[in-house]
Amino acid sequence: MNLFPQPRRIAFLGDYVPRRCGIATFTHHLCEAVRARADDANCIVIAVNDRPEAYDYPPEVRFQIQQKDVDDYRTAADELNQSKADVLCVQHEFGIYGGPAGNHLLALLKEARMPVVTTLHTVLHLPDDAQRRVMEELIRHSDRLVVMARKGAEILKEIYGVPESMIDVIPHGIPDVPFQPADTFKGQFDVAGKRVLLTFGLLGPGKGIEHAIGAMPAILENHPETVYLVLGATHPHLVAREGEKYRTSLEHLAEDLGVGDHVIFYNRYVSQDDLMEFIGATDIYLTPYLNEAQITSGTLSYVSGAGRVVVSTPYWHAQELLGKGNMGTLVPFRDSGAIAIAVNGLLDDPGKMEKFRKNAYKTGRSAIWSSVAEQYLQSFERAKSDRRTVPVAVLSKAAHATRLGKFPPLRLDHVMRMTDSTGMFQHATYNVPNFHEGYCTDDNARAFILCNLLEETSLPPQKANLMMLATRYLAFLAAAIDIRSGRFRNFMSHQREWLETTGSEDSHGRAVWALGLGARRSVNEGHRRLCMELVERSLPATVHFTSPRAWAFTLIGISEFTTLVPASEEVTEIQNQLLTKLMNCWNACSAVDWPWFEDIVSYENARLSQALILVGKKSGDDAILQTGLHSLRWLAGVQKTKAGYFRPIGSNGFKQRDGEHAEFDQQPVEAQAMVSACLDAHRATKDDFWWREARRALEWFLGRNDLGIALHDPATGGCRDGLHHNRVNENQGAESTLAFQIALAEMTAAEQSLTQPTLAHA
Repeated sequence: MNLFPQPRRIAFLGDYVPRRCGIATFTHHLCEAVRARADDANCIVIAVNDRPEAYDYPPEVRFQIQQKDVDDYRTAADELNQSKADVLCVQHEFGIYGGPAGNHLLALLKEARMPVVTTLHTVLHLPDDAQRRVMEELIRHSDRLVVMARKGAEILKEIYGVPESMIDVIPHGIPDVPFQPADTFKGQFDVAGKRVLLTFGLLGPGKGIEHAIGAMPAILENHPETVYLVLGATHPHLVAREGEKYRTSLEHLAEDLGVGDHVIFYNRYVSQDDLMEFIGATDIYLTPYLNEAQITSGTLSYVSGAGRVVVSTPYWHAQELLGKGNMGTLVPFRDSGAIAIAVNGLLDDPGKMEKFRKNAYKTGRSAIWSSVAEQYLQSFERAKSDRRTVPVAVLSKAAHATRLGKFPPLRLDHVMRMTDSTGMFQHATYNVPNFHEGYCTDDNARAFILCNLLEETSLPPQKANLMMLATRYLAFLAAAIDIRSGRFRNFMSHQREWLETTGSEDSHGRAVWALGLGARRSVNEGHRRLCMELVERSLPATVHFTSPRAWAFTLIGISEFTTLVPASEEVTEIQNQLLTKLMNCWNACSAVDWPWFEDIVSYENARLSQALILVGKKSGDDAILQTGLHSLRWLAGVQKTKAGYFRPIGSNGFKQRDGEHAEFDQQPVEAQAMVSACLDAHRATKDDFWWREARRALEWFLGRNDLGIALHDPATGGCRDGLHHNRVNENQGAESTLAFQIALAEMTAAEQSLTQPTLAHA
């Protein structure tokens, strides 16, 4: 049956071969199967890259997206619109797209003008806030949703409110292989005459292979001719974090249990042809996975469809496939004894195994790729006929004009120039580091914050530098703390001599903030552990501080820290004491016409409000949250000109209660603080007012200011030190450069996030 009476263009979006991952393989096979089933269809692919050098893709790949570059997603949408694709088939899993919970994908879907059919490789029944927001938007921008198991459809209906009429249940595709006995294939693997157990896939702790190895002594006691093949490379992301630690632990376990000669590891990525030969040689396939909430297992589908018996833990896909007990056996999680009993019971009963094999092979006929392709073609037709939104024209010049202005590209040239093997220099003469002024904890804390933010938002070419830079800045912070007092020193000479025994309270609070952020966000395990230790050493001293900004910096750091680690009684007590101090300032000073914490609005003012917003939102204390929002809204009004651009409080006198308001000198750190605070306010309230205010503050760096002069240096990523009444300060010191870089990183991440509104400049 040809479902496309005229030539059609079908676009597929996802990972793609030769990238080595399950979704890349799935997308490739689906594309090939659809092309073969509808031989007049023109199938094209948009491939997602996880590395800057990309891959040697086949010709059907017409466009490539760098995973963490949100602009690539928008450009891909333009390319799809211009290609006049009739339907877009999206492969979705949270980890394959950039941004929090993979929300960069939404930038493409919001602008794609064709029906969208989204295959959900993961359907979470307990999503976190970011995952839920992304999923809800993904559902909104899809015309049809494909899941590979009935459990996925149940979750979509019960958790996300998706109507059943929008869901298609289509099994994971499998190769069409003949029904053959295992002995046919065993000789090529040197296991002829043995009973072969197999587990296949990228290795990682969630696979539970240690429990299968733990079952081997009892299996060998009854069936000494048994071997267990563990096929697959370690997951590349796991290798990047900790090398082959997991695989090595499995090898040691097998040796310790005396079964090392019967557990064979094949540490390589195999082609589908090779995989099918391994499956062909298998008597029993083991999936001892540890997490129930696995909606789809491609390997389970492959093995069952090839007529192989399965022993599995009861994750959702296995429950659905094996629950009737006529194709395999389910065993409890983390139970080596149960695995041994199940395997021995099957090996003791060849007749039962043969019955299971035939049932599995027969059931799998509906999942061979040709059948799956036809089901997808039917879904595509339903998406076109049931299109819920009115299609609009291919992206026009007018549409381009209404997009928010593109931010400058990330450049770390000046950050690199301002950094040596010790850390970041404080000051610069023009764009040349000033050695005479040495280093400080303040700026190295800011620099460490930047590195961790950029790990989430930067383009891949910067990755090589980020870890080196982050290590230097963290090493500086570790050296700055006096272990006995728990206080940070601030200033260090170029000769690496500390110039004081105790630094300022503000520098201490900023260091706690940086370390709390590093403990939560760093991708390096050693960095995270050191950050946690330093936070615990440095927090107690903050309860004696008298600086409201030091309190605020510390509270922001605690908010980051406790996102990763549940707050201990000590941390909670410190947070409560600092919060009480800040609220006491507010209660003692604020009035209807002066909703502020002090009788002066001085420096990094927005941080006071930001701390209350974060703590209030996280704790559920609406009074604290509203105080933060109220004070920040007032500050936004104070720092806005009649012409509508951002004007920070000047440092030549600040703003006094019932007194003068200094308009100059304007400092970059003020604009950065406003960007950060307004973005947190936007996240807390979803009020687009805060998005506009954050963007207004960032645009100050880019020339929307009193002099109409950009402080940002586009050639190096540096930033000039301030705005005088008649000129800019041409020096590009650490504080100003890091202020711009952090503001840009935070704003870029926010623009990429789900909560970005589509607004013109206010």
